[in-house]
Amino acid sequence: MVLDRRTLLLGAGVIAVAPRAAAAPPAGALEAAHFGVHAGAPDDQSEKLQRAIAEAARQRLPLWLAPGVYRCGGLRLPTGTQLVGVRGATRLALTGGPSLLAAEQAEAIALEGLAFEGGDIRLPERRGLLHLDTTTGLRLRDCDFRHAGGNAVALERCAGEVVFCRIERAADNAIFAIDSTGLRIAGNTIRGSGNGGIRVFRSEKRYDGTIIADNRIEETAASAGGSGENGNAINVFRAGNVIVRNNVIRAAAFSAIRGNAASDIQIIGNNCTALDEVAIYSEFDFEGAVIADNVIDEAGSGISIANFREGGRLAVVHGNLVRNLRNRIAGRDPAGEGYGIGVEADTVVSANVIENAQTAGIAAGWGEYLRNVVVDGNVVRRCGIGVAVSVASGAGTAAITANMFAELKHGAIIGMDYRKAVTGDLALSGAERYPQLRIAGNQID
Repeated sequence: MVLDRRTLLLGAGVIAVAPRAAAAPPAGALEAAHFGVHAGAPDDQSEKLQRAIAEAARQRLPLWLAPGVYRCGGLRLPTGTQLVGVRGATRLALTGGPSLLAAEQAEAIALEGLAFEGGDIRLPERRGLLHLDTTTGLRLRDCDFRHAGGNAVALERCAGEVVFCRIERAADNAIFAIDSTGLRIAGNTIRGSGNGGIRVFRSEKRYDGTIIADNRIEETAASAGGSGENGNAINVFRAGNVIVRNNVIRAAAFSAIRGNAASDIQIIGNNCTALDEVAIYSEFDFEGAVIADNVIDEAGSGISIANFREGGRLAVVHGNLVRNLRNRIAGRDPAGEGYGIGVEADTVVSANVIENAQTAGIAAGWGEYLRNVVVDGNVVRRCGIGVAVSVASGAGTAAITANMFAELKHGAIIGMDYRKAVTGDLALSGAERYPQLRIAGNQID
């Protein structure tokens, strides 16, 4: 037997590993280097790279960028653009222009394996490091965005998908989408946004249908201030029929998920932790919301179905686990904090588990704004009040049935006139004074 070096290494229990092959372009792709585009060059590569993009798009072929840094800006993406890089290694660094890459009235744009470096260079208002306008067939996949001086990704009137991207330290929003026509935002990791994680807006209230799923969003700030328009991990405004599901959200200056004038929204199966205001909102002029199977731990309040005065109505709040709700910001008025679930009109609140809500586990109504609310089959424990139900002048009907109450500080069911408690525990006596209320079958431990 001939003993060579490979045999000796294997005999010693060491596996010989061949050197890693250099990154290679995908089959059929054009190489940017053939157009004089060189990674690591100290000069701006925009002009050469623009020619390469245009030619590859004309031939409907992918354009491959080898690992390295490409200094560029203001690039235009025509229909059919396919840019491919090496994940974590192909980096486009902004030198100037309103955006790094942009497209308008384009189709079939595909970007994959690229890192977009914004360098905190300030962008014009509402612009994105990547800015696409009226673009269909978008596929943005497995890309990195860092230190955008505005929005990282801005999409206007676009259709397609943004998936498996990593977005860090955008000065404004990580992803801002307006007037979408079939968009999927899924599997992305977002951290440290200045004002918002994912925003899905419409210019006017109408059907949208965006899906926001399986994203991880952390450390969302509200650098521009305000009373809730900033500081939300996910914000849906005027966009109807949006699905927000299975996202993991931690640490936002305001809400994890805020639906504003967003009808027929579904907020399902999200995990929300450490929020400085209401964790999940459906508010103002909306009709139709399903908020189900979410986990909320540590927030100012848990879930709010609000603003019946402005037309907010019609919801199901089911199967949520909500706990540890209290005023979390020094100096903020605590009167609106510490509620597990708050609802106003045409809503069923069922099969939720609420624990350690400083003010009340469930708030049914606000002053005169109460109509057709059912609170049934919930477990409410270690709260100030179990259910705070409005009995103010003009308040409508509510049924509070078959709930389990335990370890409550002020009582199981208390009648309220706005913030003021005006009854004793209606679960024990006095409910007959309020024929608009049906209170039955509740158990107090």
